Amino acid sequence: MTRALSVDLRRRVTDAISGGKSRRAAADQFAISAATAVRLQKRLEETGSVKPSPMGRPRGSGKLGPYREAIINKVEAQPDITMPDLAAWLLLEHDVSADPSNLSKLLCRAGFSYKKNAAGGGAGTRRRQARA
Repeated sequence: MTRALSVDLRRRVTDAISGGKSRRAAADQFAISAATAVRLQKRLEETGSVKPSPMGRPRGSGKLGPYREAIINKVEAQPDITMPDLAAWLLLEHDVSADPSNLSKLLCRAGFSYKKNAAGGGAGTRRRQARA
């Protein structure tokens, strides 16, 4: 996936167009496509800003997003559950197939970490929250 053009370049292109240059001339000057110059000017006229829109999918909108609280509650109720066991529970209870690694990523983002105990096993616990 490509990155969005910098805000500085976007501003220079729209300033050149506002200064009297055609969109195609401004595009040639800054080595971008004419279509991009047209889109930048249209965005400026519609929104008043040249900042790029957010890219990618919004957080929490993935397949596991609706089940986040249920997964966290399950781990808090049974801290020594393994990721494959958690995936099997999710399939059985909610009919959602999920890879254990994705469950692990979800729990890490939720503040859980893996702590080893003296017996060599481990239990998932929540990390201490940063003080405000």
